[in-house]
Amino acid sequence: MKEFSRLDRIGDQMQRELAVMIQREIKDPRLDAMITVSGVKVSKDLGYADIYVTVLGKEDNPEVIAENMAILKQAAGFLRGRIGQSIKLRVIPQLRFHYDESVQRGQHLSSLIEKALAEDKKRAEESGEE
Repeated sequence: MKEFSRLDRIGDQMQRELAVMIQREIKDPRLDAMITVSGVKVSKDLGYADIYVTVLGKEDNPEVIAENMAILKQAAGFLRGRIGQSIKLRVIPQLRFHYDESVQRGQHLSSLIEKALAEDKKRAEESGEE
């Protein structure tokens, strides 16, 4: 159990560090969207870390998402080096970026729920209930 908590701590620290680095240190002008790091999962052997990111405000634009993911993948080596400077580990994991669709799905489900509630309220008002 102790090993998992260590991996969780490393993942949490990497998530915090990467969130700042992506915003401040990647100087690619095409990286225009607001990128957030939604999670980091570190392998048990520290060989790799899966970085889950969302592109806020551009969820409905697959081209922007693909371009931002390509930029992050190109910057993975640079970011890995910077992580190595800020986190004291013997082995710095390879960074693998993934687009996290859970935020987009959650927003979609939320909007469906809001729409259903609004329709229920409207129906109740029209029928004289409340």
